[in-house]
Amino acid sequence: MSQAGRVLIYGGRGALGAKCVSYFKTNNFWVGSIDLAENTEADYNIIVKKDESFQQQEASILSSVNSALNGSKLDGIFCVAGGWSGGNAKKDLAKTADLMWQQSVCSSLITATIAANYLKDGGIVQLTGAKAALEGTPGMIGYGLAKAAVHQLTKSLAQNGSGLPNDSSVVAILPITLDTPMNRKWMPKADFSTWTPLEFIAELFLKWASGKERPQSGTLLQLVTTESKTELIPA
Repeated sequence: MSQAGRVLIYGGRGALGAKCVSYFKTNNFWVGSIDLAENTEADYNIIVKKDESFQQQEASILSSVNSALNGSKLDGIFCVAGGWSGGNAKKDLAKTADLMWQQSVCSSLITATIAANYLKDGGIVQLTGAKAALEGTPGMIGYGLAKAAVHQLTKSLAQNGSGLPNDSSVVAILPITLDTPMNRKWMPKADFSTWTPLEFIAELFLKWASGKERPQSGTLLQLVTTESKTELIPA
């Protein structure tokens, strides 16, 4: 059976990333994973070296993508890398902002560069913002700052002259809380019916990679889950 397509998951070892790798594999896609550690389910792994500078990471990841694809192009690149850190301006602002920038913005920028070089015409690029970053985030300034930058990057990439291939789409998902094992561990008394299931997002990405039900390029798509049902609401 021939492959349905080729996708890259940036953050393929995290909870959402691993779910996406598994789901695309189940649906007969070639899947590459980019992360700090290997995902054994992926067809190809690119390991991000933490001791490299941002520019070095970009260069080495691009080289690895080139080797992995061997002349082929990608149907989609899905960047679900990221993290969370709280904190206001009183303490450790530079530290938390730097960490959030590395986890959310640097990964998104490298995703954009991969897309400019290796995405098919008409392909899909997905980045991960946050609904909270549509407003002020005084209790998590570094996080809000980084996610707002991802929102801006999404808007820029969607416009003519961004360097992305013809007819490609770029969409940012803006979740509130994802239903991950770690979130359940740290927030055991929360209302899980308001958390967005990972399966829902993986299914969404598969549709987009297959050219179905894509939002307009540049959309910041809020994922709002109520009573275990998720709505997609453009910001």
